[in-house]
Amino acid sequence: MSAFPEGGTVALTAGDPGLAGVMVGVGWTVEPGIGPLAEPVALAIVCGDDGRALTPEHLVFFNQLTTASPGIAFSPTAGAQRPDAEQIDVDFASVPSDVMRIAFVTYVDPEVRGPGTFAAVRDAYIRVARPDGTELVRFDAPPAQPETAKAVLFGELFRDADGWAFRALGRGYENGLAGVGAEFGLDV
Repeated sequence: MSAFPEGGTVALTAGDPGLAGVMVGVGWTVEPGIGPLAEPVALAIVCGDDGRALTPEHLVFFNQLTTASPGIAFSPTAGAQRPDAEQIDVDFASVPSDVMRIAFVTYVDPEVRGPGTFAAVRDAYIRVARPDGTELVRFDAPPAQPETAKAVLFGELFRDADGWAFRALGRGYENGLAGVGAEFGLDV
């Protein structure tokens, strides 16, 4: 396991050709305060070579557990004992060739407890692990301006030569899902 700085990139399959897939876990702690607590929600966006979502159905989140493309699925959390708030499984061999990037975003859901930001969110991270849970890389992903960030692009898996790599990002969006939607070509 190695920690990564913002912008850091690591080749996953080039260094381990037998790596058939990964589990991407995200997590955080919400600091209690006065008023409603922020409700972070994880989301994966499946993108083509233009960096935009292939279609609106190419999202994975709590309400859409798989995408229109095979090989990418949200892991159910009911009754599970695990270190992450949410997990998304990626089977590299099953991911179609038109998928070039899978972006992992967490946003503060305004519909659950009202508008909010990452101000009360602590210890946010994204980690990439083998399917058995052995961690390959971890990025602690605090946004630069947590008081104003309503969504954060934690990191991404992307095709690199003939394999897959991970890039740590930590980019915040003050306009929340609207900003994410604009960048990835989604109407959210």
